[in-house]
Amino acid sequence: MTKTSIKPFRQYLAERQGYPTWVRATVVTLILRVRDLTKRIEDSDDQVTKQSLLAQQNKLLAYISGLGIAIDTKDDRLLNRLKRP
Repeated sequence: MTKTSIKPFRQYLAERQGYPTWVRATVVTLILRVRDLTKRIEDSDDQVTKQSLLAQQNKLLAYISGLGIAIDTKDDRLLNRLKRP
């Protein structure tokens, strides 16, 4: 049985790798679009328009989730699928 040791916080921060810049920029852009859609959904009175906006919002949220999974698991195949329109 191996004994695990906890790293000091400073060492953890020094070893930690963040997300690539393009990922952060993409996610920020998508979040801004989701917020805009949320506002438009709340302001709309037409049910058909609301459903259309919700579908767009769900598509963006799914893309954000898929991007997070692809980056965390380092799955190049999934990442390439997400990059395609």
